[in-house]
Amino acid sequence: MLRLGNILLWMAAAIILCQARPNVKLNSLSSSGLREILCDRNYMEVSHHMANLDAEAKGQTRDGKDEKLNAKLEASGASQGIWKMTFHTPEPVAMVLQEAEQAGYAAKTTSSRLVMRSPYNTAETYSEDVAGVPMEVFRVSAYYMAPQGLHVVNLAAACPKGGVLFTEDMISWHVPRRVTPLLDGRITVSEMHMGINGQKLDRSQMAARGYTLSTTDFHIVVEIPVGSPDGYYKSHAPDYQYHITYFVEPMLEDDTVPETRVFSVLLGTFLHDVELRNITFSTGVLTVEESNAKGFTVQEHSLANGSKSFSLQVPFDADVVLKHNPERLVTSYFLPLIFGLIVLPEETPFALPVDLQASLQDVVLPIMAGTCDQNQFHISVKFGSHGSNFKAIVGPRELTAEMAEDYNFYENGTHLSLILPYTAKDAVFELLTAESVKSRIDLLLLDRANDWVLADLYLACYFPLKATECHPNGTMTAVAVKVESTRNLKPSQLTLKDQSCTPQFSDDRFAYFSFSVDTCGTTRTFFDNYMMYENEIRLSYNNAKAAANTSPVDPDYRQTISCFYVVNETQTVAFSAKPRTYEPAAEIGTGQLMVQMRLSQDPSYELFYQAEDYPVVKYLQQPLYFEL
Repeated sequence: MLRLGNILLWMAAAIILCQARPNVKLNSLSSSGLREILCDRNYMEVSHHMANLDAEAKGQTRDGKDEKLNAKLEASGASQGIWKMTFHTPEPVAMVLQEAEQAGYAAKTTSSRLVMRSPYNTAETYSEDVAGVPMEVFRVSAYYMAPQGLHVVNLAAACPKGGVLFTEDMISWHVPRRVTPLLDGRITVSEMHMGINGQKLDRSQMAARGYTLSTTDFHIVVEIPVGSPDGYYKSHAPDYQYHITYFVEPMLEDDTVPETRVFSVLLGTFLHDVELRNITFSTGVLTVEESNAKGFTVQEHSLANGSKSFSLQVPFDADVVLKHNPERLVTSYFLPLIFGLIVLPEETPFALPVDLQASLQDVVLPIMAGTCDQNQFHISVKFGSHGSNFKAIVGPRELTAEMAEDYNFYENGTHLSLILPYTAKDAVFELLTAESVKSRIDLLLLDRANDWVLADLYLACYFPLKATECHPNGTMTAVAVKVESTRNLKPSQLTLKDQSCTPQFSDDRFAYFSFSVDTCGTTRTFFDNYMMYENEIRLSYNNAKAAANTSPVDPDYRQTISCFYVVNETQTVAFSAKPRTYEPAAEIGTGQLMVQMRLSQDPSYELFYQAEDYPVVKYLQQPLYFEL
């Protein structure tokens, strides 16, 4: 705002003294005497010359009411001075002096003056439009006790609240030529002059400065160029925001280059009377000195025209910077700021909030590696840019403290490691061979907030495991393993060819069989110099217990187990048969032959389906065993 000091307008009929905003002084010559009105920045004031009271008293006659009131006041010992006031809003509101002072008004008397002062925008002031200029009006009747008796003085003030127009080059101030709340009747302007800071200017001085003073039918118009030598620029902060001349807001320039990983902001420009006091970060308020001590860079820059600006630099890694990952590989950095500034010398505070944001594709993902030995998985993880801020999923389960203890978990700030046996609960078996089993462990690292896959490892190795062992005493042992392709398999339901031969031991992943080679439906096959005993571990659908836990979409479980024995000795065994005395013969005849056919459950023809078992469900390529 351009402050112009005191602008004085002299007129023969009335003398008006005013400031650009909002100091106005009016000396009104009326029949009742000289009254002066002062419009200052924070208050309106009207004064009445006391010298006129004696003259008024000599020329006035008191009515009976005044005589009685005077007598009553004198009898009560009332002191001289203002007794009470009646404000006109325009409705009358009466107050004694003490009540008026409590309401924010001021009243004072001297030997020559009676003065009333009112703040702006009180309950007893009101607005009125005068020739298109908004005015605030203050009207009061003061009851004054003088030596001559009680007097009533009517006072009024009207101050402009607008009328200022401006462009980039010129300020124009319009004052009503006739202030109707103060003046009655016609006025005549015989002379008009202008002054600055209490000094009257002649026409040459006004011309040198570029000032003009003119009148229209309704206004007195003062025009002053922007940047005149009698004024200076001033900063203001209305509504807690910084403004300068003509309410131009300062610019905020975000000079952040994300690749430098430093927030850089330039704040300005400001006038010379603005000072940066503090900055509010997400963690709290820091002074300029504290901000620099914390590693931030806060600087003030002076420009050639006398204005200034401020700059701030904050690294992305500072604790005041908020971080968020909108995408798996992208980090968004946020720096919310509130610059706390003041305008000197009034120390008027104002603030400028700034929200800075930058995004970088700078996420470094963790790296996983794994190896195997004869019995265990060894897994290591190298942390990425998020450190250990992730969820580890081992197999189907999230890694917990209890699991970490079982799996020899170790972390040193940059890496973590796990050691798991191949038979761990979270590992799965993919394939079983005669000499080994293929086991796999899955490890996923997930983002905690969005469940993004940061890294994955699928480690599969062959571990030594004998599926079948053959013993010299003619005993076979075999191990059946639940593999990943038979998820619904229950090892306890497995049998050999003879379904009565069930596992000696089983759990949810293994079944262990031990049997003699001449039992459980084991077959024997001779070759040139060795013989083979063979059986089969299977899940039979004829087993009612097994059928209840499987479905046709589950694959058949068949594991062939074999033992080979070298034939290193041949023994001859002799036998003979006693001849029969007669051969059986059938007599030829006619008649009916009763035939009965039964369906056996297996080729042993020992167990047969009963009537209540029908219908019997069979699938394609499953044999049927009929007995006739």
